[in-house]
Amino acid sequence: MKKIKSSTLIILILSVLLVGCSKETKKEVVSTTTEAVVTTPTEDSVTLTTTVEAEPETTKATPDWADKAVIYEVNVRQYTAEGTFNAFSEHLERLKELGVNTLWFMPIYPISETNRKGTLGSYYAISDYTAINPEFGTLEDFKALVAKAHEMGFKVVLDWVANHTGWDSTWILEHPDWYLQNESGEIVCPPGTDWDDVAQLNFESTDLRQEMIKSMKYWVEEIDVDGFRCDYAIGVPLDFWEAAREELTSVKEVYMLAEDDQSKSFLLKAFDSNYNWKFFQNVTSVAKGTKKASTIEDYINRNNVLPEGSFPINFIDNHDENSWNGTIQSRLGDEPVNAITALIFTMPGAPLIYSGQEAGLNKSLQFFEKDEIEWSNFPYSDIISKLCDIKINNPALYNGIGGKLQFVEQDNVNVIAFERTKDDNKITVIINMSKDNQVFTLDTSNLLDSDILLHGIGADKTNDTIEKASSETLNTLKSLSPWEFYIFSTKLN
Repeated sequence: MKKIKSSTLIILILSVLLVGCSKETKKEVVSTTTEAVVTTPTEDSVTLTTTVEAEPETTKATPDWADKAVIYEVNVRQYTAEGTFNAFSEHLERLKELGVNTLWFMPIYPISETNRKGTLGSYYAISDYTAINPEFGTLEDFKALVAKAHEMGFKVVLDWVANHTGWDSTWILEHPDWYLQNESGEIVCPPGTDWDDVAQLNFESTDLRQEMIKSMKYWVEEIDVDGFRCDYAIGVPLDFWEAAREELTSVKEVYMLAEDDQSKSFLLKAFDSNYNWKFFQNVTSVAKGTKKASTIEDYINRNNVLPEGSFPINFIDNHDENSWNGTIQSRLGDEPVNAITALIFTMPGAPLIYSGQEAGLNKSLQFFEKDEIEWSNFPYSDIISKLCDIKINNPALYNGIGGKLQFVEQDNVNVIAFERTKDDNKITVIINMSKDNQVFTLDTSNLLDSDILLHGIGADKTNDTIEKASSETLNTLKSLSPWEFYIFSTKLN
């Protein structure tokens, strides 16, 4: 489905009538829409929706800093031997040099002991929304960490778990009516899950909603955090998130990330970003050789339409993937990592880096036990650092307001080539998404004298300096080695 301007109506007859969302400026939310599911999507298909335009009811104030956000997920427990805020603080200088600028902390709150899983329990079984897990330190320690991070130019995003609490939350004792109960009046865990270490909240309670928003505002008002990554956002009513966003914005402009890829309506008023799970699934299949690069192109063509100013989070690792599905290398292999990392930094959306990814994290971290990350070497720091620099210094690659992705015509289903242009800045990306040499036809005449910002072949070290694209270089760009990639920058006008 294509996005169309509000002044234009395009009627496509498939099985239903599709009407695109209206555009607006970066700081405004698109028109409110109603969505009707028409087909059941597969990994490579998109859910078709019927959308009806209406006048926007409010605005969504996405903070300007989010335009250049490169997000780093912090697993405090496993980051150091101490597993504390103070110990993690010692890594801030290294992370600044790496180039990431937004720190998402996995839940930092006390963990329930009742029905706890493992020895230390799940971060997502929270007993108190406005306190600190003593495993990590004190509230003063975290305040100092946030202050130091801000001083160094980082933004700080907290993981927020609104769908459920741990079983020894004070809310269960004082407000059992805030929880979902069965016919016998017993509080239950989230239906349809094996999350038996947590209790399902019931958002029909107005008092619960007010207290939840009050708890979120505490971290903004008292600790000065810059936003929230909201766990299992689809499990909580949209109107709650919209109310929470409005209340938080009354304190400061915050960035809101939904762990969701189901409903674009979440991006209208409540959230700035969602998860690009389907892209992750497709790129994993391509890395394994079960699909072609053209699959990614088809997926992006059909799914790269979000409310104006909103953007997805692109990743090849996070805490769920690492702990439950294996390491990057076990899922993708060694050779594709550099090329796919280049892809997630240059396609629309903000890149996400997980704790230890720069160090080639070679194990699945235990989720309920202590399992320290090894920092002996940093095989991926170099490419991540270069890509952070490219991302932050090229307006075409900005989040939400960057250049629209346009695929470049070429004739090989194993190669992906695209351009993104913003004002006088054009970025061109060409990648062999396969384990074999690929020959292809591509018009490179407009790349003459462009800067080659990055070039890599498989797991080999990338170029250290920016080079000019010469006629000789471009004449050889008719074939690519396995997982070879280029990123070009062209100054227009």
